Amino acid sequence: MITSWIVAWGHLLALAIGFGAVWSRRTALVGTLDDAGIRRVLTADTWWGVAALVWVGTGLVRLMGDTDKVTDYYLENWMFWAKMASFLVIVLHEIRPAITFVGWRRALRAGQRPDTSRAARIATVSAIQAFLVIVMVALATAMARGWGAMP
Repeated sequence: MITSWIVAWGHLLALAIGFGAVWSRRTALVGTLDDAGIRRVLTADTWWGVAALVWVGTGLVRLMGDTDKVTDYYLENWMFWAKMASFLVIVLHEIRPAITFVGWRRALRAGQRPDTSRAARIATVSAIQAFLVIVMVALATAMARGWGAMP
């Protein structure tokens, strides 16, 4: 029983950290991109990645570990599939920022200034991702109440 609570707590905590991180990344990207600003972007991006790892890990345990509900509870619920679709859109939107920030980190290690020309576009992507996290939370809370169960 305590394991179930810890996994659920970790899953929700990861959502909160992830939302804060991706919104902080967006905010830093629209700010001044001097050395400190770039560090803020990359720090927020790191937290976004940490949150994603915890989020996925705890989500898989909840899905397959029968910690709260049996696996079929999720797989037979259209809100679960809508939540997974939202997650997939977040992941697909993350490809370009991830590649860009790897380049920024490499440039900084080489003592160079990163090319920040994509910052505004990535800020928009980050805002979309933050919105999708909110959508996922709405879907998850509805699903937890039994809404969306397929006959």
